[in-house]
Order: sequence, then C-alpha cells, then structure tokens
Amino acid sequence: MDLVVRSPRIPRPGETLIGQSLREIPGGKGANQAVGAARLGAEVTMVGCVGGDGFGQSLLESLRGEQICTKHVKRIDGCSSGVAVISVEDSGQNCITVVPGANSNLTVHDLQSLEHLFGEHDVLLLQLEVPISAVREAVQLAARYGLPTILDPAPAPDGEVQGLLNVDVICPNESEASTLTGLPLDTAEQAVAAAERLQSMGAKNVVITRGSAGAVLLTETGSVHHVKPFAVNVVDTTAAGDAFAAALGFQRARNVDMLSAVRFACASGAVAASRDGAQPGMPSLPDVVAVIEEQTPKA
Repeated sequence: MDLVVRSPRIPRPGETLIGQSLREIPGGKGANQAVGAARLGAEVTMVGCVGGDGFGQSLLESLRGEQICTKHVKRIDGCSSGVAVISVEDSGQNCITVVPGANSNLTVHDLQSLEHLFGEHDVLLLQLEVPISAVREAVQLAARYGLPTILDPAPAPDGEVQGLLNVDVICPNESEASTLTGLPLDTAEQAVAAAERLQSMGAKNVVITRGSAGAVLLTETGSVHHVKPFAVNVVDTTAAGDAFAAALGFQRARNVDMLSAVRFACASGAVAASRDGAQPGMPSLPDVVAVIEEQTPKA
C-alpha cells in the first residue's frame, strides 16, 4: 500500500514541513505493473504475497477490480502487507521508502510450485521488492520454458547479482543502472556505457530510462538508440517506471520490435507521470496511442 504525502518540496534532513495531503493508494511495483499491463488490454496473472491485514484485503480487491488473476497471491496471517511511504513535491519528483512486509515471504518453493505458469504466459515481468532468491528462481524457470523476461531492477541491489541479470530485457532508471554498474550516469554517453556493462553482465537488451531525457536502448545485436521523451505536464513520477515496464511487457508479448516497444513504453510512462497516484494513473491503450499520435510529426 502506498502512503503518499504531498508537500511543496521534499524535506531536507532534520527539517519538518507541513504537508498538503495524505492518501492511501494501492501500490507496489509488481502490482502497479500488473495493473498497467491490464489497463493496456493484457490478461495478467499476479504472483506475490500480502499480509492478513486490512491493507492486504484492499490490495487484493483492487487487483481483482482490474480483472487480474490473484489466485497465486498468498495472504500471510500475522504479517503486515508491504508499505511504501512516498513523498511527492509540487514538481512531481518523489522519494520512496519501502517496508517489504509480506513481500519478504515469497519463496523459491512458491515459484517451483507454480512452474506450470511459465509455460502458459507470453512474458514475465519481474521487480525486486520480493526476495532476490525468488526472482533468481523465476529467471531460471523462465529460461527453461523460453519465456521472455523483463526485469525492472528496483530497488537496485548493492550485493551479488549473479544469475539475476540473465534476462531478455532489463530496464533500470539512471540511479539503478549506476548502482548496478558502479558507473556515473550524468550524460547520454555514460548511459550507453552503463548499458554495455549491463549487457556484459547477462542482459540481452538494455533500456535505461532517463526521465525527461527519454531512454537509451542497447539491443542484443549491439544497436544503440536514443529514444526521445514525450512532453507532458508532470504531476507525479511515482509510477512512471512501472507504467514503462508494463507497456514494454505488453508490447513484447505481442512480438513488437524493441525500438517500437520502448517508444510506446516511453509514452506510457509519460502519461502516468502526468497523473496523480500510481495505480490510478496507469493509462489505457487509447491514452498511450493518443499521446504518440499527438507528438509524432506528420509525414
């Protein structure tokens, strides 16, 4: 569950500010991406854990309201649901602290018991708000079944990542890419260097999202593309990355080429950033298509 505080700006260390509002909004990276893909028209199955608390019930009801299959989401009695405390300033920028709660209960055994799912779906979307051991197992199972895998490496691990990055697509933002590679990411050229490093670490295709600067794509054939951003009035960037990952997965499930898929994903992330709240701001397919058509030069 996202606990979202809006204030004119994010407080400095030791500073107290008066906030403008506090909202409880269903969230979590995996759930946000599930909702994002469902809004675009995908049939989505969610795997994960929620607590046996009121938040857990609300989160499940929210997912079901989006026609997402929650059969494989475990409720953990005596455990609180995961919570993200999000500070959003007037510019739309944010900072986030995540308390995983029940998310920490997803196990390797859980994934192994759901092995059949890997042969029944078109794309696997992964993020790192669950134990890395479970994510690594999912990557291995996906490889066994030839299931394309997209990893949003957030929050970025600062420890061992062996076997974790052997995915079809990895899509970090600049901060996450810097943590994973140890390289600075202040320029487009540095983003390309980081993408090359991530590719050498196992990822076939690398997309580094750069906010208002668009994205850098390095394909498995070695082609580099600088994808331009879509212009919007930024309201809340909390789920822009999740909307991006969801749209990328949606397009790859339809066998859309990487460059076109990334451009579509950039548009989806832009629409989400122009709206308030994570899951409430996830765009529909017509929303994304409209932005692309509006901002694509006519031939």
